[in-house]
Amino acid sequence: MDKLELDQIFSLAISREIEAYEFYGKVSASVDNIEVKKVFDQLAKEEMEHQTILEKLKADPQSSMNLNTHLQDYKVAEATELPRLSTDMKPVEAIKLAMKKEQISVEFYLSLWEKATDPEIKKIFSRLRDMEMAHKQQLENIFVEIGYPEVF
Repeated sequence: MDKLELDQIFSLAISREIEAYEFYGKVSASVDNIEVKKVFDQLAKEEMEHQTILEKLKADPQSSMNLNTHLQDYKVAEATELPRLSTDMKPVEAIKLAMKKEQISVEFYLSLWEKATDPEIKKIFSRLRDMEMAHKQQLENIFVEIGYPEVF
């Protein structure tokens, strides 16, 4: 994978983070439930942080990223149906929606990792996948707490 191709992939990834930021912001602005607003405001903030990380990586693909490398995927998002976006959605539905969005991002980076042949490029995609996986894991934990309070 040459520099131009890698640059295009980073540009695509950055645009996906901006799209996620805008989506979460729109959801926050359109719902009535204050807890749902808080969740989506936090998600929007985290997507902007992801964008900053990607921009740094785009400028210097060899730069380091501090990520949790002990991620466990319990596949809660995969076992959950995608809810419809509505202005009166409950917090648990909002978390389901966000989990599914993060699952899609994890799968995006995984597919890029699978296509890459250069070990350094594979490492970058692995780190990006881990970044999204951490977000997905965080949302799955919140979902379990909200959706299944008897577990705690």
